[in-house]
Amino acid sequence: QLQLVESGGGLVQPGGSLRLSCAASGFTLENYAIGWFRQAPGKEREGVLCISSSGGSTNYVDSVKGRFTISRDNAKNTVYLQMNSLKPEDTAVYYCAAPMTLFRLCVSPVEFGSWGQGTQVTVSS
Repeated sequence: QLQLVESGGGLVQPGGSLRLSCAASGFTLENYAIGWFRQAPGKEREGVLCISSSGGSTNYVDSVKGRFTISRDNAKNTVYLQMNSLKPEDTAVYYCAAPMTLFRLCVSPVEFGSWGQGTQVTVSS
């Protein structure tokens, strides 16, 4: 059973930075693509960024380009989401997930499963 646990969320002022972590247990992370998603209050969950098993990244939403980056440390079985220049509209619960098929690739966001419990990010002054 794939298990993913997110951490690193919190309250940050506009323009600030946070780094989220997605730690895997029960499987070897290096064999999987991992995606970061977010869900703001009253909105549907949307894909943010994905990193393939080979380290290539895919943006799912234009609004984070140039501000968010994704990376992985296979030795630590962890994927990171570095978020810079945060805006109030980035406020959401952030989740990580793995693809249900084609495990190594950044597939369509609807093809992801094995969701973590999420971590809250609030951007406010």
